[in-house]
Amino acid sequence: MAKVLAAIKIFPSDVSKDLSQLKDQIQRNLPKDVSVLRFQEEPIAFGLVALIATLSMPEEISGKMDEIEDKLKATEGVSEIQVITVSRA
Repeated sequence: MAKVLAAIKIFPSDVSKDLSQLKDQIQRNLPKDVSVLRFQEEPIAFGLVALIATLSMPEEISGKMDEIEDKLKATEGVSEIQVITVSRA
């Protein structure tokens, strides 16, 4: 069974947002068949730090990226997201 890996940049809604709490919320809101392989922190500007989440999901499910994007955007504390890469593993 092939997997799809996606790297998504997640911007917090506020500079003072606790990133560890945001990571937990993101993991809870993702669909059950999507797993977070790792989080990286990327300084942006003026104290704002974005999260880069590397996600793994099954390839066989159509529309999975749209579902993931919707779940991430609906997560409390997330202002916007940017899909960086999507590749087959």
